[in-house]
Amino acid sequence: MLFSSRYLRCAGYEIHATEWGTPDAPAVIAWHGLARTGRDMDELARHLAPRYRVICPDTIGRGLSQWARAPQDEYRLSFYARIAADLFDQLGIRQAHWIGTSMGGAIGTVCASGLFEPQLKGRITRLLLNDNAPRLADAALARIKAYAGQPPAFDTVLELEAFFRQVYQPYGWLSDAQWRLLTESSTRRLPDGRVTPHYDPAMVQQFTHHANDYLIWEHYDALDIPVLCLRGADSDLVLPETTAEMLTRGPGARGLVRVVEVPGCGHAPALNVPAHFALVDGFLSGA
Repeated sequence: MLFSSRYLRCAGYEIHATEWGTPDAPAVIAWHGLARTGRDMDELARHLAPRYRVICPDTIGRGLSQWARAPQDEYRLSFYARIAADLFDQLGIRQAHWIGTSMGGAIGTVCASGLFEPQLKGRITRLLLNDNAPRLADAALARIKAYAGQPPAFDTVLELEAFFRQVYQPYGWLSDAQWRLLTESSTRRLPDGRVTPHYDPAMVQQFTHHANDYLIWEHYDALDIPVLCLRGADSDLVLPETTAEMLTRGPGARGLVRVVEVPGCGHAPALNVPAHFALVDGFLSGA
């Protein structure tokens, strides 16, 4: 099944999203991770499209979306939530399930809580956190900040693909075609002709100016919807003690949270193989 490209005006910026499925089907928002693009969700969206309307945005500063004019203020969860609120309205989405990888999970959490954008409260009906939690490991955050703020440049696309295969090895198994798509959908050329990952390096200011932006227990505790946390079994970002705490507070204390460890993955499962699809399908269907 093919997708369509949408360009929407959200929070004063042009935001790109791919849309799969039919407009009258139940909506699913599938939001990518920190230094990635919405095209990471292609395999999952293709799987879901016969039953759902799937929207896969590029976050501001990533992929084909505009870059922030005020990176210090706009590369942060509260502004991402504002973009999401406008995206819901621009696309006429009353309610949706939310699937978020890493940063995309954090955006889903703060949107579902309604603390930043009250108009979103009640509009996210199920929240799937793909290797994301209300508290992230400090050592892993330091690692991410180090590489994300200084993206490498290469003479050829094949060299960039080799880099991606190394950096994103924790995603688990990807076919050669999927590695090629991951590379081609997240590559841009610099003025000197070299290629580099397709994001604004200034997005790392989320960490330098908002050190605790991903410490979001307050938002998590406000949730009253079903939550599924998929933790990569080898993840260094989401620690077992954090997922254990998730089961004891907020929606976890109300019996609304399930944690599943995904074997063969670290940060974060690629959501691209039948075993991953089965976890997603069961959760979205309420099984």
